Amino acid sequence: MIIAFALATLAGCKSQSTSVPGIDLTNLDTTVALQDDFYQYATGGWQAKNPLKPEFSRYGSFDVLREQNEIRLNELFADMAKSKAEAGSVEQKISDLYKLGLDSVRLNAEGAEPIMSYVENILSIDSREDVLAEIYRMHASNGSPFFGVGVDADMMDSRNNVMYIQQGGLTMGERDYYLDPANQHIREAYKTYLATIFHLIGMDEADALRAIDADLRIEDALAEAAWTNVELRDVARSYNPMSMTDFKAKYSVVDWDNYFAGMGAGKFDKIILGQPSALDATINLIATAPVEDLKYYLLTHLVDGAASSLSDDFVTASFEFYERTLSGQQEQRARWKRAMAVPNSLLSEAVGEIYVSKYFAESDKERMLEMVANLQTALGEHIAALDWMGDQTKAKAQEKLANFTVKIGYPDKWKDYSELQVDPSLSYYENRKRASEWYTRDNMSKVGQPVDREQWFMSPQTVNAYYNPTTNEICFPAAILQPPFYNPNADDAVNYGAIGVVIGHEMTHGFDDQGRMFDKDGNMVNWWTEEDAAAFKAKTDVLVEQFNAIEILPGVFADGALSLGENIADQGGLRVAYTAYKNSLEGKGEPADIDGFTDDQRFYLGYAALWGQNITDQAAIRLTKEDVHSLGRNRVNATLMNVDDFYKAFGITEGKMFRPESERVVIW
Repeated sequence: MIIAFALATLAGCKSQSTSVPGIDLTNLDTTVALQDDFYQYATGGWQAKNPLKPEFSRYGSFDVLREQNEIRLNELFADMAKSKAEAGSVEQKISDLYKLGLDSVRLNAEGAEPIMSYVENILSIDSREDVLAEIYRMHASNGSPFFGVGVDADMMDSRNNVMYIQQGGLTMGERDYYLDPANQHIREAYKTYLATIFHLIGMDEADALRAIDADLRIEDALAEAAWTNVELRDVARSYNPMSMTDFKAKYSVVDWDNYFAGMGAGKFDKIILGQPSALDATINLIATAPVEDLKYYLLTHLVDGAASSLSDDFVTASFEFYERTLSGQQEQRARWKRAMAVPNSLLSEAVGEIYVSKYFAESDKERMLEMVANLQTALGEHIAALDWMGDQTKAKAQEKLANFTVKIGYPDKWKDYSELQVDPSLSYYENRKRASEWYTRDNMSKVGQPVDREQWFMSPQTVNAYYNPTTNEICFPAAILQPPFYNPNADDAVNYGAIGVVIGHEMTHGFDDQGRMFDKDGNMVNWWTEEDAAAFKAKTDVLVEQFNAIEILPGVFADGALSLGENIADQGGLRVAYTAYKNSLEGKGEPADIDGFTDDQRFYLGYAALWGQNITDQAAIRLTKEDVHSLGRNRVNATLMNVDDFYKAFGITEGKMFRPESERVVIW
């Protein structure tokens, strides 16, 4: 359960080729009263200068960095592709995967051929035993129909890894796309998409329609049983341990020994059920649904999952549904970007090792360590000053804070990819399938083993950050140290408002509605008194209702319960970073105004600059349903409306941004 700062996967560079101002005045929209819409005031100029590009459904300051980084990574990849890499080296694997993705002539000539043997195997299914055999094969290599399994730290015994089984199997991902009548247009578009890809594998219209109806009967049943996204955030409810003996007896339709052995798992005696009611319904479906329905459901998963690895007609069909219909994106990303993303994902740490050698300055790590220490001190001060928490719980909170593990830049130990094979004589699909199989076996091999606390869950070339509750760690990959997050040309106020808030955000995740349930060692242990837990919930209930009241589009409202953890962390990050900044000024003179803004004002402008973006209506609706992060506008306006020092910084006493002090909620 990694709690990340944002969704974007971006990266940075060792040094800036041009000077980036701390506060770019052209990014402001001074025609808007800041007390009415601070987000528009602080980012409106940026929005005007950066209209939504047709290859994006959401284009923000993050995406500008992403595009810059894609060019840098592409240079690294192109250099590898030009030279003759040693067989079996990471350079050979990266460059061959990249070239396979670029080779449109070969991909289009192959068409559906790379998957046809797998298609024929599924179409030949005529018994429930055949269905089960196909489930076993797909889970081991190229998909997770019906449910998902994986090995991760035991939330109640964080030093050891355990097997988890979770709900899954929805091709569209979001259960409301199947169940909410308001999404009927999405359902129809999905059916059109399936008809297209079934036609591309040679099915006639009648067979395709039968397959689509069969698939939707299965997926509708899975959706009916699935927990909502809000329910999935209840980590305690999602922790249901069973012995393997009891598990195998309860769900005996599946040969679990055969299933797990096929994926490379050794013997183990414990499994954690994520959503028992959903799993009950899923296993019953496998046991009782018509074999033909199950067969066509598996076919859907196979072909849909393979589409991005096949010819342009498959890729286009997938784009039309997932990007254009669901998100409003107007154009596909360039082929070289799509091709580069695959090795950057599958061999992420190998790419990262090359990346940091060229783009990461070790001095940036020293700056981050200093800021992290300052933020840690500031959060400790906030905990000590809380008026709603008792001394007993405060002591435990301080103990947890003091035990944070901090990871900055890149891993001390790089992942070993020697057993992952990339063979350019095989199809692009087959190579990606084999990589998936390798990852599955690698993950399964860890069951029952001690947790590797040196493992990283993000690559160094990712502009993001995370908190992991089971290791009680905060992590800041190398690439996050660039504008607008960290700017060597900016004053401390701007940097504390940007990277400082990122640090504080991740620290606060250790004390949000999920993170607070884990102790200093990463175990799910209740270290709260009953009174303090009730006081915390009373405050978070107010925050939920504040966000629930925000209308994203006519009739579409934010989901305060889904985004609660991130909203807590945004507010906590802002408050703690501001304290850390003020602490850093001790013994120094009063900072001078810059460009007419005080240092306090620059702090909040630095924060807002992180969230400048343009977004399609479709993407705004989809993300509101699916994403635990609030939209950028609300991460700024709705969060700042609870921050007293923001009002003081700008002298706000009225306006749409003004919330009476009695209605403000302060958690951390």
